[in-house]
Amino acid sequence: MVRISDKLIEVFMVDKPNPIDWRRLLAFSKEWNTIRPHFFERCQERADKEDDPGMKHKLLRLGRKLKEVDEDVQRHNELLQVVKNAPSKIGDIVARRRKDFTKEFFMHLHAVAESYHDNEVEQNAIAKLGNTCLAAVQAYDTATESIEAINAAELKFQDIINSPSVDAACRKIDNLAEKNQLDSALVLMITKAWSAAKETNMMKDEVKDILYHLYMTARGNLQRLMPKEVRIVKYLLTIEDPERLLCALKDAFTPGDELEGKDFDNLYTTPEKLHTWIKAVVNAYHFSREGTLIKEARDLMNPKIIQQMEQMEKLIRDNFM
Repeated sequence: MVRISDKLIEVFMVDKPNPIDWRRLLAFSKEWNTIRPHFFERCQERADKEDDPGMKHKLLRLGRKLKEVDEDVQRHNELLQVVKNAPSKIGDIVARRRKDFTKEFFMHLHAVAESYHDNEVEQNAIAKLGNTCLAAVQAYDTATESIEAINAAELKFQDIINSPSVDAACRKIDNLAEKNQLDSALVLMITKAWSAAKETNMMKDEVKDILYHLYMTARGNLQRLMPKEVRIVKYLLTIEDPERLLCALKDAFTPGDELEGKDFDNLYTTPEKLHTWIKAVVNAYHFSREGTLIKEARDLMNPKIIQQMEQMEKLIRDNFM
């Protein structure tokens, strides 16, 4: 093992000095478990005999750093074995050990899959397992974010409700909007409170009136936080007559004073910007891609509206570009 260890020392120090490469080499190696103890012993042995202080430092550093990488790889292999043994319980495993499903783990899993270049069945099985783990992690993170958002919205809602007056409560909503903290979870909470209030006879009219004012204030602020292209498109989608739609598009592309109100907006943009935005939404629908832009338009993502938007996109392209 001395010769093999010396050869590996040269590889790790000279040919592949980057720790990222070390991770890959260890993942590929089928003999590393056997070589490991001899390798670290040899690093220490050579460092003890070395007269050159610089080389002694390099050998000791290699042994220390590679041991850190090796411990990471062992943890990744242990986790990989756990999910291999219980593929139907990956969701539960992620819930218990989310912090272990790191970027480095998935890089390791990819390297392990690549190491089976001569065994397509095993390579595909590991790749599939990796995809399942990634989907479970994304689902867990989404659920966690939702819970955190609901908890944060609950605190904001209670603070608003406990305001000394309706005006004070509305000002709090306006302030949240100005700070970009008026999220959809809070607006949904206010909306549900108002909906429940107006459907019951068990609540006083004054309370209903307060909740109505809060609802209208929140809705108005949320509307104004939307990119103006979203608001323009949502208005255009209400127009069914082709000639009226063409006129409305001309108005939307005519520069002028922009007015923003609770019930009426007078906004304008360019044909290029609106066309680009509509195309992004349509592509996201057809190819299941989502991004920051599309988050503002999730309520548009249904077949009937997408069909209208595709027609609108063609209308803009044919008449204004």
